[in-house]
Amino acid sequence: MKKLSILFLLLSMAFASFAQIVDPVKWTYSVKDLNETESELVFTAQLDNGWHLYSQRTDPNGPLAIYFEFKDSPDYKRIGGVNEPKPHEEMDDVFNCIVRSFSGKVTFRQKIVRLSKKDFKVTGIFGYQLCNDGSCIAPEDRDFSFSVKGAAAVADETALAAAEQEAQAAEDSLAALQAAAEQSVDTTAVAAAEEPKDAEKKDRSLLGIFLWALLGGIVTMFTPCVFPMIPMTVNFFMNSTDDKRKSRRQAWFFGFSIVFLFAVLGAILALIFGPEALYFIGTHWLPNLLFFIIFLIFSLSFFGLFEIKMPEKWINKSDEQADKGGFFAPFFIALTTVLVSFSCTGPILGAALVELTTSSTNRMVSLLTMLGFGIGFALPFTLLAMFPSVLKNMKSGGWLNTVKVVFAFLELAFGLKFLSMADLYCHWGLLDRETYLALWIVIFGLLGLYLLGKLKFKGDEELQHIGVVRLFLAIIDLAFVVYMIPGLWGAPLKAISGFLPPMTTQDFNIERSIEENAPTVVYDGSAMGVESLPADRKYADKLHSPAGYHGFYDLEEAKAYAKKVGKPVFIDFTGHTCANCREMEHYVWSDQEVKNILTQKYVMCELYVDERTIELPEEEWVTDDRGKVLKTLGQRNLYYEKSMYNMNAQPYYVIIDADGNTLTKENYKYDRDVQKFINYLNEGLSNMK
Repeated sequence: MKKLSILFLLLSMAFASFAQIVDPVKWTYSVKDLNETESELVFTAQLDNGWHLYSQRTDPNGPLAIYFEFKDSPDYKRIGGVNEPKPHEEMDDVFNCIVRSFSGKVTFRQKIVRLSKKDFKVTGIFGYQLCNDGSCIAPEDRDFSFSVKGAAAVADETALAAAEQEAQAAEDSLAALQAAAEQSVDTTAVAAAEEPKDAEKKDRSLLGIFLWALLGGIVTMFTPCVFPMIPMTVNFFMNSTDDKRKSRRQAWFFGFSIVFLFAVLGAILALIFGPEALYFIGTHWLPNLLFFIIFLIFSLSFFGLFEIKMPEKWINKSDEQADKGGFFAPFFIALTTVLVSFSCTGPILGAALVELTTSSTNRMVSLLTMLGFGIGFALPFTLLAMFPSVLKNMKSGGWLNTVKVVFAFLELAFGLKFLSMADLYCHWGLLDRETYLALWIVIFGLLGLYLLGKLKFKGDEELQHIGVVRLFLAIIDLAFVVYMIPGLWGAPLKAISGFLPPMTTQDFNIERSIEENAPTVVYDGSAMGVESLPADRKYADKLHSPAGYHGFYDLEEAKAYAKKVGKPVFIDFTGHTCANCREMEHYVWSDQEVKNILTQKYVMCELYVDERTIELPEEEWVTDDRGKVLKTLGQRNLYYEKSMYNMNAQPYYVIIDADGNTLTKENYKYDRDVQKFINYLNEGLSNMK
């Protein structure tokens, strides 16, 4: 019996070695009734160790997100979108964006309102991309079906209206995420890409966010709106009481009141609206345009065009309460301080909240931001309230107006970022990369001239000489201007790329122009440059090969051309969202010897397995083993990979002759060993001969 068991195990291993179709996820479906009219559809995925799939809210520039499509039915109505657990977030160096993924056991939930008293089915399709450290599996549409019991009662109009409202809100939120991520690199992704991929890094951790907000709150003390509040604060605490102990208690309560006022606002944003709503606010064109207008208004105010004040009623009422003494007085002094300082802290806080909430789904982000900012803002006032005599020597003067004007330049420059986001969302075409850079160069150039005393604004004192600090600030500013100038011709400007529109909006890129116009280097008289290929290649107007490579996107065309020129065909099963494919191209295909062999010795054919936008003509439709008609180019390519080579992962490389015969002993999977890949290519050439 033991021998039979061993034999059975060996046979099982032998069969497993031939089976290459990978299916590392198991799905189960269940229905949970919530009440008489509502149910919850539950999708549960159990992934094998090392495998992961991607969140609905992952960046569209990254891997392919999981998607759900429900078949319309009069028997039910969806409530909102498909809910998912909190994903794992990580900066991906290949896609240069934040990637959100799940591993292990994952549950997706969809609420519905049951409209039928009879039992019915909810059906549809969903798809997803699976990846591990070595390969990815292209998405296929999978059918799902839920058997749902009929409703015990008929849903009223209010419930239906609420369901429709939630569904629309979910669709708008996802649409906003997609539109915002159409930029080739968003602000947060670029900043993170230039730093180590560490889960504990400061700008991604909650502690880091809190510390940066704390520092920001402290720095705002020196803004022109906040600094004038210092004498009022000191005056109150110097004259409020002669009891030092009571005075210090009031000072602590005063500081606590400021923190409380900021924290309450943070709690409202975090708990009521939630991170997805904040993400929507931060990415939609309307709030971004509003932020630009706010920055522009404050900038014009700081330049001296007009003065912004909070409503007199608010300030007067808080002043009246402050005169009553006790612990209510410190609170109203704090309220007055927060209200009056709003004209400076408002834009800073708004920008910080937009930036942070668009880069994180953690509900604690906005709360910690406001809490940290409030503590930082309150700390100097609290210390000075405890020791008011320190402030007797602090006086505002001409330097304060200088700070005000510098802030005006900065707010004008940073306001353009919000206008750019609105522009990209709506495709207005107002701010391409050159225009944006030209405006920044002018703004920061004028700031440099102002720091050197060549420009003057209302309220500036006569500048007799330039101080050392002002000189160094001017040097830094003008050096920054010089740094930006090459960007007008396509320089990447990595230090500020997060603030700039994507490179795809650049009209002229000198590096790209040189590469496109450079002659093809021929080593053996047979280089396959784009000019040597047929101009009417299928899908060449929509698909592309890696930089420096040119090929076909239809296998039959590639085989016909290979027969004509007497070369083997190098098939690259790839995908738009295949991270490992990009790694192979970056680390292996960039090798000069690899490039020489592929471009000169082979006819290249890129078969995109996740291309869903290109519809095939009816005569090219394929019916798979399940009887499903495959109508898109990606579906056909994936079916070809599975049916011919028993493989559904990418990257996957196959070398064939013009008749379709495989020329290597084994096909090549993900492996960044350059020499091993060269040996594989040479094996194909040797067998071709």
